[in-house]
Amino acid sequence: MSTKDWLEKDYYKVLGVPKDASAEEIKKAYRKLAKENHPDSNPGDKEREKRFKEVSEANAVLSNKDRRKEYDDARRYFSGGGGFRFPKGSNTAGQSTMDDLFRNARSGAGDPGLGDLFGGLFGNQTGARGRTPGTRGRRGSDVEGEVTIDFLEAVEGTTVGIQMVSDKPCPTCHGTGAKAGSVPKMCPTCEGSGMRTSTSGGVFNVSEPCPDCRGRGLVVDDPCPDCDGSGRGKSTDSMQIRVPAGVEDGQRIRIKGKGGAGENGGAAGDLYVLVHVRPHAVFGRSGSNLTITVPVTFVEAALGAEIDVPTLGTGPLDNSVRLRIPAGTPSGRTLRVRGRGVKRKDGTTGDLLVTVHVQVPTSLSDEAAEALRAYAAVAAEPDPRAALRS
Repeated sequence: MSTKDWLEKDYYKVLGVPKDASAEEIKKAYRKLAKENHPDSNPGDKEREKRFKEVSEANAVLSNKDRRKEYDDARRYFSGGGGFRFPKGSNTAGQSTMDDLFRNARSGAGDPGLGDLFGGLFGNQTGARGRTPGTRGRRGSDVEGEVTIDFLEAVEGTTVGIQMVSDKPCPTCHGTGAKAGSVPKMCPTCEGSGMRTSTSGGVFNVSEPCPDCRGRGLVVDDPCPDCDGSGRGKSTDSMQIRVPAGVEDGQRIRIKGKGGAGENGGAAGDLYVLVHVRPHAVFGRSGSNLTITVPVTFVEAALGAEIDVPTLGTGPLDNSVRLRIPAGTPSGRTLRVRGRGVKRKDGTTGDLLVTVHVQVPTSLSDEAAEALRAYAAVAAEPDPRAALRS
């Protein structure tokens, strides 16, 4: 991000708080927005993930007393009170002026007060760790992988190995993209910023990756033959990842910093693992609840009974639970066994939902048939289909 872009960001607007907001108001606004947009709560939602990063960036500045003061002073200096204002237009003169100004401030030239005013504020922005704009870090690419686990492993959590293909610096050119004996040079189009600014409709300035260097800020005249000048090499890695308890089939797990390696000190990308869960022969899932269908006899359903119902678990006490079937239970009724389901993120556990299936005998002995006829005569039950004829 360029210095100009950084200063033009309104962090107060991002958090939805006034410029005189208290530290507590900023903290409250950040927590609310972070909870709403957190990637773990919105898997696969790129807009929410982008919004979460913006909110986190704003909070990092406004929640720190010193950085907030420097940010406020910087915005006042450049946009108000007769101070310096950003040049208008579609060319890069404004950004060049800005970069020259801060380069002079860091070296002690120009306005002697600028070094103190912006030294801490932009220490992690333009020129971080002493890099020039032409060699600033580039974030590594995100990597995707897939794993398939058993039903019980999904319920209780597990550690699995995964093989993935990730981007790493080319071992031949060490990430420069240039052939041995040569070096990349600053991109003349974007002057090493990696971004190109253009005017949209004559009103708004729009920044986009430079088409000539593709956002690197560097161009290579004599490319490395092994990576064709990209500076990236392919390698297969094997690593162990922890699949949390309660993961569902089709869910994506994000593992921060385990994706492609960054370039020039840039942060590594993230690893996204798509989880497939093998179905179970007996149990199913409904959110944090386990489901099971249990057959009972006609006599058990009519008179009531206590039966053993299997549960999902590996411990000696996790094999079954005693369940009371109330008298007169119809087929299809679902009974709940609390605390025998899937563990949730907050530490609580779902339930086991037991659906009763009343089995009707397919063959009867003469004595059993006679007993049922006697029962029908004694019970004298009303016609259950009478309502259909009304």
